[in-house]
Amino acid sequence: MQLRRAHERGEADHGWLRSFHTFSFAGYHDPNHMGFRSLRVINEDRVQAAKGFGTHPHQDMEIISYVLAGSLEHKDSMGNGSIMRPGDVQRMSAGTGVTHSEFNPSPHELVHFLQIWIQPDRRGYPPSYEQKAFSTAERQGRLRLVASKDGRDGSVIIHQDARLYAGLLAVDEQTTYELAPARYAWLHVARGSVILNETPLEAGDAASLSGPATLALTSHSDSEVLLFDLALQQRAFVYSARCSNAGCTRF
Repeated sequence: MQLRRAHERGEADHGWLRSFHTFSFAGYHDPNHMGFRSLRVINEDRVQAAKGFGTHPHQDMEIISYVLAGSLEHKDSMGNGSIMRPGDVQRMSAGTGVTHSEFNPSPHELVHFLQIWIQPDRRGYPPSYEQKAFSTAERQGRLRLVASKDGRDGSVIIHQDARLYAGLLAVDEQTTYELAPARYAWLHVARGSVILNETPLEAGDAASLSGPATLALTSHSDSEVLLFDLALQQRAFVYSARCSNAGCTRF
């Protein structure tokens, strides 16, 4: 098990936006943390009321938004427009190119969300968009599949051999996950505190493991976690890249 503690992440404070970067992003560059398998970005963003990311382009990236508190308004060049709230999962495949904006529509409350980027298995997919709601009951006490390559169990579809699970755990609640051989797991604690295989993890902490392995989770408080189950192999065409909200630059 390898740990990535919350305080080790990059941080950016722009006034209207406070962001913590698990992996290298924008002005934060750490060659030891360029991503994990096909997982390229986990940004924990807090956007002030009536502020947001203006229209900007992306290409060849699977972008997932996961709201923890507040609401987030999405608009894109494909004609999509929606408002996300906790429990919603939004997937935008940038593919050959798309522009979009993300805005906090509330006049009073900030929005707290995770911005996740996963590398697709090839370049050049047509841009597409999908958003689904996963209720508290679906995620409570278990790891609920919310994104996958084949869309099984009602998950949103991503163009990569990767699976994303979301779970809510009450105090002392437990769940387990069996990681298959030749698979990699990245567990991110979004809220609360948990114990993973006897290792305490707090909000913002993460841990990576390789399979075969059993991941045993016990919550110390009301907690929310995301688990990525990732293939051993990956495309490397944007792996060595410096990324920002405007996209990734390969080097």
